[in-house]
Amino acid sequence: MGNLLKVLTRDIENYPHFFLDFENAQPTEGEREVWNQVNAVLQDSENILLGLQAYKGAGQEIRDAIQNPNDFTLQERAWNAVCPLVIKLKKFYSFSLRLEEALQSLLECLTCPLFTPTQHLEREQALAKQFAEILHFTLRFDELKMRIPAIQNDFSYYRRTISRNRINNMNLDIEKEVNNEMANRMSLFYAEATPMLKTLSNATTNFVTENKSRPLENTTDCLSTMASVCKVMLETPEYSSRFSSEDTLLFCMRVMVGVIILYDHVHPNGAFNKSSKIDMKGCIKVLKDQPADIVEGLLNALKFTTKHLNDESTPKNIRTMLQ
Repeated sequence: MGNLLKVLTRDIENYPHFFLDFENAQPTEGEREVWNQVNAVLQDSENILLGLQAYKGAGQEIRDAIQNPNDFTLQERAWNAVCPLVIKLKKFYSFSLRLEEALQSLLECLTCPLFTPTQHLEREQALAKQFAEILHFTLRFDELKMRIPAIQNDFSYYRRTISRNRINNMNLDIEKEVNNEMANRMSLFYAEATPMLKTLSNATTNFVTENKSRPLENTTDCLSTMASVCKVMLETPEYSSRFSSEDTLLFCMRVMVGVIILYDHVHPNGAFNKSSKIDMKGCIKVLKDQPADIVEGLLNALKFTTKHLNDESTPKNIRTMLQ
C-alpha cells in the first residue's frame, strides 16, 4: 500500500518501479461494476472529439442568407446547412451529461470513507485512470471548442430563425429533437469558454454539496493527491522514462491541470492559497519546463478557468509565473 506514498515522499531509490499506471491499469473485481459503467461513456469520447474536430460550420451560408433576406433559396440553403450542425451540437451536449454522471460515480468510489484518498488511488488504479481519462478528454474538447467560433454563430442563427419563425415550410421537425428547453440549456453550455470543464466543476461541487455526510477533504484530498502524483511523475526522469508513449506525458500534464482546476472550484480557499495541499509553484514549473506550444493551452486553462487565481491570498510569485 505504501507505493503511492513513496511517490509523494520522493523515496525514489527504494521504489523505482512505481507510478500511477495511466497506461495499463486493469479493474479488480471490486472496481468492475463502476468501471464498466464509466467505460461505456469513455468509449464514445474519441468519436465526440473527431466530430468536433471535423466541425466546419455554416458561416458562408448564414452570411449569404443574412445579406439576402428576401432570397428564399438562400434562406433554405442556410437552414439546411445549420440543422445537421445543431443535431451534432446536441450530441456533444448530451455527452457532457453522461460524462457528468460518470465523474460522480467515480467520486462516489474514490472518496468513500472506508479508505483515505491515497489508499483509494492505490487500490483502485483502474478507476483513477478513468478519472484521469475524463479530465484528459475534457481539456482536449475545450481546447478544440475554443478554436471554433462557428459553433456559437451557427447556434445563434438557429435560435434566431426558430424564434422569428420566418421559415414556415422548412424542416421544423428539428424542434422535436431540439425543443426550446433543450436549446436554452445548449445555449448556456456553449456560451462557456470551456464548457466541459465547467460541467465537471459543477458536477464536483454538486457532489460535495449533495454528500454532506462525507467530509469535503475526502474529495479535495483525492484531487490534490492526484495532482501531486502527476507532478512527481512528470518531474522525475526515473518515472517519466517508464511511460511507453510520449503521449502519456501530455496526458499526465492535462490530468494535473484538470484536478487543480476542480480543486480550485471545490475547496473554499482554492488551489493557490498558501494553505493549499497542491504545490502550485512546482506544478506550474513542471508545465513551463515543457515546450511552450505544447503547454500554452494548459497554462491558459489555469489562468482563465480557475476561480481563485486573482484572490488577494494568492502569492504574488504564483501570479507572476502565470502572467
